[in-house]
Amino acid sequence: MSTTTTVTEQAAASVLPAQSKRMKVDGTDPKFGDWRDDLVRDGFAVVKNAVPRDRADKYADAMYGWLEGFGLGFDRNDLSTANKDHLPTINEKGMCLNYACTHEDFAWAVRSEPGVIDAFEKVYDDSDLIVSFDAINVTFPNRKDIAPNKPWPHQDQDPLKPGFRCLQGLVNLLPNGPDDGGLIVCRGGHALSEEFHKEFINEPRIPAWTPEWFGFTAEGMKWLEEKGCVWEKVCAEPGDLLLWDSRTPHYNLPSKTEQPRFAIYTCFMPVSHASQEDLVRKKHAFERWVGTTHWPNARHTGSNVAKRDGVEDPHNRFEPVTKPALSARAFKLTGIPYISA
Repeated sequence: MSTTTTVTEQAAASVLPAQSKRMKVDGTDPKFGDWRDDLVRDGFAVVKNAVPRDRADKYADAMYGWLEGFGLGFDRNDLSTANKDHLPTINEKGMCLNYACTHEDFAWAVRSEPGVIDAFEKVYDDSDLIVSFDAINVTFPNRKDIAPNKPWPHQDQDPLKPGFRCLQGLVNLLPNGPDDGGLIVCRGGHALSEEFHKEFINEPRIPAWTPEWFGFTAEGMKWLEEKGCVWEKVCAEPGDLLLWDSRTPHYNLPSKTEQPRFAIYTCFMPVSHASQEDLVRKKHAFERWVGTTHWPNARHTGSNVAKRDGVEDPHNRFEPVTKPALSARAFKLTGIPYISA
């Protein structure tokens, strides 16, 4: 790890806690009187103002500055420059995975927000959490220079491993209305997941690089519709935290407006769900400034080698432009303090 990354306090290793209770998200949870009831009923929820608006605006400004800092001619005030000649490589879903972007200071600042961490602590009833080093989302509307963003309804959970296992999330950083593109979810689909997979167990699966991803075919979509499930575009303001059960079918929509979309994906889980091998792999990912999937136990780690027109991008970066200064709380989220000697 670069010596220019700082930890503001020493984070002492903790003894892994015996988990007392956590949300089951199966209809048996008590009534909470807040967004957790939405999560149980619908499979998703919006935590309003998880990040104060002034800080959300600051993070969005930092993301714009990060894009302009490549020196390729992108100008936030001229969206005609939002194309592959003037931007780092960003796929049609708005995902930016490389360039050490997952460890930029603004990404870590969002992960470190108390209101974001608190939401996951409430779900898992556990303060010993680790966080994913997931992608950032940078979506500019009406791009014609990349492939169109076609629907890709899926759930991020192995059908052979049922039950509530993972809570996914993103922090929204720009206004995101009904036509601005972004997250769309199948309301209530999480509660039907086990029934669905029993019925469709022999259906040929859409190829995936990991079993922790399941794509819904036209027949699967029809089944969900016949069960009364409705697809809903989730709207949010800057600073809102969007959460969804990994069993909930979802994908993201292209924009019909001129509004860009910025978001930081954030997913936490108890450190007790990770093995020592997972934590060591996660430590290596942190030290190499590479990302992970949304799973915080880092079973899969990424690369900072982006490609441009089929070859390695000459503008690749292998460390953050502005390295994060981690608080003691944030450093624990890396998982490193939980590694046994």
